Amino acid sequence: MSDGFTSGHLTRDDVVRLLADPSPATRTDLAAKVALQFDSIDLSAAERQLAEDIIRLMVKDTVLRVRQTLAENLKASPSLPRDVALTLARDVEAVAIPVLSVSTVLTSADLVEIVRSGTDAKSTAIARRGNVPAAVADALIESGSETAVAALVANEGAELGEQSLGRVIDRFGRSEAVQEPLVHRSRLPITIAERLVAVVSEKLRQHLVSHHELPSRVASELILQSRERATVALLTGESDEAALERLVSQLVRTGRLTPSLLVRSLCTGDIGFFEMAMARLANVPLTNTRLLIHDAGRLGLKSLYDKAKLPPALLPACRIAIDVLKETPYDGEEGDRGRHRRRVIERILTQYEDLAPEDLEFLLAKLGDIMQLENAEA
Repeated sequence: MSDGFTSGHLTRDDVVRLLADPSPATRTDLAAKVALQFDSIDLSAAERQLAEDIIRLMVKDTVLRVRQTLAENLKASPSLPRDVALTLARDVEAVAIPVLSVSTVLTSADLVEIVRSGTDAKSTAIARRGNVPAAVADALIESGSETAVAALVANEGAELGEQSLGRVIDRFGRSEAVQEPLVHRSRLPITIAERLVAVVSEKLRQHLVSHHELPSRVASELILQSRERATVALLTGESDEAALERLVSQLVRTGRLTPSLLVRSLCTGDIGFFEMAMARLANVPLTNTRLLIHDAGRLGLKSLYDKAKLPPALLPACRIAIDVLKETPYDGEEGDRGRHRRRVIERILTQYEDLAPEDLEFLLAKLGDIMQLENAEA
């Protein structure tokens, strides 16, 4: 601060000094003094009004450093008039970004306006705010750059719902810059996680074909197994019927609700997903589907299975997995899913003699990677 300024509260002498020495350095010093004292509870009404008047003049100052000083010192002020904050936010990046990053007086509508009309750097600053309301997040997703959206999904303070995250994948699903922070969010809706698995799997398939000279058919089968294993892992502990229903609808829509995925889900004990999937495939109400699946007479499952038009060779595996789950429900102890999967696979192996040779070959192909996974964990 220049020596000519009085200490303590703002005074008329400060204004006199400004008029006598209107240099950029003088104006910058006064801007700092005004800003530092602006939130003081000791200011009188007259002093506060004087401070506001000076600030309103200085936000229009032609010297960048003056406006920067105001922005840096007033960015977190809860008393800053909204119109002044908005003026600073609409300024060049060096002035706007400090205010856009933390100011609490800017409304969601203000931030949306800046997102739609401002620069990439401004949008990125907004995306990194401690709290990003849903309306602002949606504006960033719709019109923000890859950099801004990557910053948004990396921000745990951003309000990102299922539809918003889906739109992120629509726009930037293949962007590594967006994929990584999105995958590492603390919680993702199961439908979003499943879509990410599919995107990453496709990328891996292209890598296998181009770098390891694998035939496309072989690579596609490897990717299918990888994707299905990851999808089943997402199901662990998911009991929300609405979420499961959305996931099943998404899998049907994208052609990823495969018979082998149903077997996998049963082998890991995810009966809720199996019930929801069968209800959708057979076009039978969920309540009725459950009664048919758990029919003690065993005709219910077959009739439902046939109506869903699933391959007959997998019906025995599905029946065995359901029986094992009924006989030995989870005990809640560590490794109970692994023990369940082992029991299912062991039981299926003992039933091979009851299968026709062509069915046995088909079933072995579908269960092979499940058994490899089990052996790797043993």
